Amino acid sequence: MAEIKNYTLNFGPQHPAAHGVLRLVLEMDGEVVHRADPHVGLLHRATEKLAEHKTYLQSLPYMDRLDYCSMMSNEHAYCLAVEKLLGVEVPIRAQYIRVMFSEITRVMNHLMWLGSHGHDCGASTVLLYTFREREDLFDMYEAVSGARMHAAYFRPGGVYRDLPDTMPQYKPNKLRNAKGMERLNANRQGSLLDFIEDFTERFPKCVDEYEVLLTENRIWKQRTVGIGVVSPERALNLGMTGPMLRGTGIAWDLRKKQPYEVYDQLDFDIPVGKTGDSYDRYLVRVQEMRESNRIIRQCIDWLRANPGPVIVQDHKVAPPSRKAMKTGMEDLIHHFKLFTEGMHVPPGEAYAAVEHPKGEFGIYFISDGANKPYRMKIRPPGFVHLAAFEELVKGHMLTDAVAIIGTLDIVFGEIDR
Repeated sequence: MAEIKNYTLNFGPQHPAAHGVLRLVLEMDGEVVHRADPHVGLLHRATEKLAEHKTYLQSLPYMDRLDYCSMMSNEHAYCLAVEKLLGVEVPIRAQYIRVMFSEITRVMNHLMWLGSHGHDCGASTVLLYTFREREDLFDMYEAVSGARMHAAYFRPGGVYRDLPDTMPQYKPNKLRNAKGMERLNANRQGSLLDFIEDFTERFPKCVDEYEVLLTENRIWKQRTVGIGVVSPERALNLGMTGPMLRGTGIAWDLRKKQPYEVYDQLDFDIPVGKTGDSYDRYLVRVQEMRESNRIIRQCIDWLRANPGPVIVQDHKVAPPSRKAMKTGMEDLIHHFKLFTEGMHVPPGEAYAAVEHPKGEFGIYFISDGANKPYRMKIRPPGFVHLAAFEELVKGHMLTDAVAIIGTLDIVFGEIDR
């Protein structure tokens, strides 16, 4: 009989289960993966280099395009790093708004992950369910920033503007009659906060629906239980963070361990797993959505009761109001200087990290006192998790490689940067 040698298989970059432009070079023995070499760099967009040639404000929209499923979380780390260098104190209302939108972003990310991961493993229905709720979350983004995805809403010193008092409404058209419109606009009669509150009341039942579809589903458990197991010690050594680390049973969460903004004043729990397999990571992320919902509820109650400024009043950092800019000469000069030359940040270095939906997302700046960073380094969680892919997949079948890519929750915007 002829001797059968291992063969090499190209997986991606256009494979529907390879999220983004992931190219995997797999060494296979029949259906079993022996080696896996992730090839990155096919999307490289030079974000870190571009930031050296842009003012601090001009670089902000690049953050949305890194992990394009967690837009405002990326902005959050960026703004915290700039504020650390500037030494400014963000108004308390802005901190609550930031936390609320960071948690809305976490839910958004996990819905995208759950839908696509389920779809990769053969459960198409859950994708339709999760995208139903994502639409409402995109409406919140749009109401507050004007954009459904790349919001650029967080700014150094606070947020771009306060929460709107009205929600955009659907207009009657030839496809829907007045009664249909009335139903669609039922929860849009009040302010953005009313709309978010209505969502938080409905959402736990939606999560129950996802769990009915998957949690005890025999096929889902066959595809995820015991797949991609990582021990707590190995997860720490590999630099894992977020649900990848918490799935092994280690309760490490920057919101609790190194609190930023107002997280230390909020009541929420850190879900952890036991076995460190794909199924545990699924359970952790589903529970995280419930916890985020709790945090959003607390932020809504606080924001209703406490009006106030949402950005610092230092016009060397944040622009004056439009009204002031159009009536006062000094305000006009501030506005012009800020948007042409940009703010000058004191020399020094700063690292700020947030508990991003995927793990620890950090921004490291070196400033030489100019109006743009001397260096910027991004610490993305996805890059670290992809580095562990070979270890997770070795000895598994080719179909399990798909499930493991899904459980890593990777987005290539932040991996290739």
